[in-house]
Amino acid sequence: MATASPEVLWVCAALGDADRAATRQAPDGRLDQAGYETGGAAVRMLDIPLATFQRAYNAVANSTLWFVHHLLYDTPRRPHFDARARRDWQSYEAYNAAFADALARDAAPGAKAAIQDYHLSLAPRMLRDRRPDLKIVHFSHTPWAPPEYYRLLPDDIGEQILYGILGSDHAGFLTERWAAAFLDCCEQLLPGARVDRIARTVTCGGHVTRVGVHGLGIDGTALRQRAAEQDVTDRARALREQVGNRQLIVRIDRTELSKNIVRGLAAYREMLVNHPEWRGRVVHLAFAYPSRYDLPEYREYTAAVERMAGQITEEFGTPSWDPLILQVNDDYPRSLAAYGLADVLLVNPIRDGMNLVAKEGPVLSRRGCALVLSREAGAASELSEDAIMVNPYDVSQTSEALHQALLMPRDQRAERCARLTAAATALPPQRWFADQLAALD
Repeated sequence: MATASPEVLWVCAALGDADRAATRQAPDGRLDQAGYETGGAAVRMLDIPLATFQRAYNAVANSTLWFVHHLLYDTPRRPHFDARARRDWQSYEAYNAAFADALARDAAPGAKAAIQDYHLSLAPRMLRDRRPDLKIVHFSHTPWAPPEYYRLLPDDIGEQILYGILGSDHAGFLTERWAAAFLDCCEQLLPGARVDRIARTVTCGGHVTRVGVHGLGIDGTALRQRAAEQDVTDRARALREQVGNRQLIVRIDRTELSKNIVRGLAAYREMLVNHPEWRGRVVHLAFAYPSRYDLPEYREYTAAVERMAGQITEEFGTPSWDPLILQVNDDYPRSLAAYGLADVLLVNPIRDGMNLVAKEGPVLSRRGCALVLSREAGAASELSEDAIMVNPYDVSQTSEALHQALLMPRDQRAERCARLTAAATALPPQRWFADQLAALD
C-alpha cells in the first residue's frame, strides 16, 4: 500500500480466475475505476502470470519461508534446495518486482509505502532502488526464525531476504521476541550490517532501518456488533441444542500445520482417559477450516486431524453423547457463536506470529472462558498472566491444563476473561496500522 494524504492506493495480486477477469476488465487493473466497491481507496490489482504466482506464492512463500519462520521442517528430509528451488526463487523475485514497479509508478512524491508480510520480503529494497524519495515500512505478520534455523535457507537467499527488508525505513514485528530474532539474523548472517541493540536499528549499505514492535489486537466494538447479528444467534442456538448443558472446550483454526490441531485433540483424548468423570459432561467443538489445500502437506494434515477425531468419537462416544464435534467447512458466524458459548478456549500453536483467536474468544465469551494458550504464540507476550500456559509439544501437560480449566470456578474465569478482553482490545487494527505509518515521520 502507498499513502499520500488524502489518497490511498492499495496494490494487491489477483488470486484466482475471478480476480484475474476483473483485473483484465478494469483500466490498468484499477478496480475502483471499474465500478467495484473499494471503500474509497484506489485499488490496483496485479495480474501476475499464473506460473510465476504459483511458484512465488506456494513454492517459496508458503512452502519455504512460512516453514522456516514457523520451524516446521522435517529436517532429515526437507528442505531440499535444488535447481527447481532456484527457478522458484526467480519467480519470487519477479513477484516482488511487480509490486515494487506498481508502487514506484503510482506513489506520489514523498509518499509512505506500507509493505506487508513474508510474501514481499524483497519489495522494500526494490522499491527503494526505484523510488528513494518514498518512506517505506515493512511489517512481518509471522514469527521470525532464530539464526540457527534461518540458516536452513541457502546463504545467498537468506541474505537477500534480510537485505530486502532492510530497504525499508522501518521494519515492524508483532512481538519483542520476533524483532530480536530478526536483529540476531542481521547481526550474525548479513555481512557488513551494523546492529545497534539500544537504538534498535540496523545500518546496512549506508541506510538505517529502525526495527519496531507493533502488537495487533482486535476491534472489540466491531466484533461484538457482528456477533449480535441474527445468523450468529441462530448458530448459537443450534450449537446449544446439539451439546445440551455440557461444558464446551472450543478451538477455531485453519488446518495449518503450525496450529497443532492433532496434538490438541490428543490432549483432549488423554483428559478423557485420565479423568473419566468428564465423560458425558464435556464436548469439544473443533472448527478446523481448510487452508492451502493445494499443498500436499496440508491435505495430509487435514486427513490426520479427521483420523484423530474419528478415533476419539469411536473410543468414547455413546448413543447419548458425542464427545467431539469436528467441522472442516468454513463458517464464520458459527465460529463467533462458538466463542460466545465456550467455557474453555484452546489455542496451542507450535509457533504463531500473534494468534487473534486467543483474543477474539475472551471478547465474545458470554460467561467468561478460561484460555489454555501455547507459550509459542505471539499473543502469549500479552495474555500469559491470565491464561493457562502450555508447552505445545507436551500433550500430557495440555491435557491437565484442559482439566484445570474446566474446574476453574466461574468467578475466577470471569475475572481472568475480563482482563484478557482488556488486553485483547488495547491495540485495535486501526491503531496498529497508524503506529506503523507514524514511525516513518
